[in-house]
Amino acid sequence: MVSVIYNVCSRHRHERGLGGNDLELDVWEAIQGRRSIRSFKSDPVPEDLIRKLILEAGIWAPTGGNAQTWRFVVVTNLSVIHRIKMVAPGILGNPPVVIAICQDLDEAERKGSKLGRNVLTLMDTALAAQNIMLAAHDQGLGTCVIASFHAGAVEQILHLPPPIVPQLLMSLGYPQIKPQAPKRNSKVVWFNEYPQ
Repeated sequence: MVSVIYNVCSRHRHERGLGGNDLELDVWEAIQGRRSIRSFKSDPVPEDLIRKLILEAGIWAPTGGNAQTWRFVVVTNLSVIHRIKMVAPGILGNPPVVIAICQDLDEAERKGSKLGRNVLTLMDTALAAQNIMLAAHDQGLGTCVIASFHAGAVEQILHLPPPIVPQLLMSLGYPQIKPQAPKRNSKVVWFNEYPQ
């Protein structure tokens, strides 16, 4: 049944926006169907769709103390993406879009002290990334988050002013192939206390 729903949704993805109609994927399918995509088609991703992924999904993620200190830099210029790839070995394939999810560390510290700056920003970045990845999957797009990059070099390439720092990169595009799901370890839940 899920594959039938997925196929129907895939045919109609470009006919609707986020928050659309009953053709939307169920949240469980989005969570379990999303894959890290490392091979992309060369098709460009419409700018309005990228904007929706961030403004209708990413910024609706929870943040510690409702700080909302993330900043999103969308890169669609292929020569800039090439320069980023030179300092980001985690970016594989040729994604048509790279999103740098950044944080304003000074604002984070003002709003949440050292905990906000050093810990909550990382969590907030990851939560926003997850929302974007699930919404992208719903729209027939593939994503992959990348933490293996030289932050200082990315700051220079993107002309990020201090105190804006990149915490995650995300490649985005239409998947060339969709890998199979790796097996999951289900022996990770205990109630009330950890077993001795």
